Amino acid sequence: MKNLKIAMVILAMFGTLASISAQRIVKIYPAYGTVVTTIHKPKLVVHRGTSFHFANGVWYRAQGRKYVVCAAPLGVSVRFLPKGNRVVYHKGRKLYTYKGVWYKKRGRNYIVVNV
Repeated sequence: MKNLKIAMVILAMFGTLASISAQRIVKIYPAYGTVVTTIHKPKLVVHRGTSFHFANGVWYRAQGRKYVVCAAPLGVSVRFLPKGNRVVYHKGRKLYTYKGVWYKKRGRNYIVVNV
């Protein structure tokens, strides 16, 4: 009986460890209008005289020393898309989408488009 209890405890510990390692990390992206104080490795993109910061698929506008999450400006061009983007064929066109923003490849760049 004592050996059965020890075996059950060991099985329970392995089950707990297996469930911990099986957990996924879910990234939560901020809603439009959210103000943040720092951005990790942003790319500065100037579009029609307005400066935007692009990091991890999220678009920001500088407001003093802080950044405000904003919608991607139509027609803006970026060199690289964030990891996790998807290829989608829409009306015969090959487009890329990431977090609700649609991109079209033009040359070496990706252009934000409206679908």
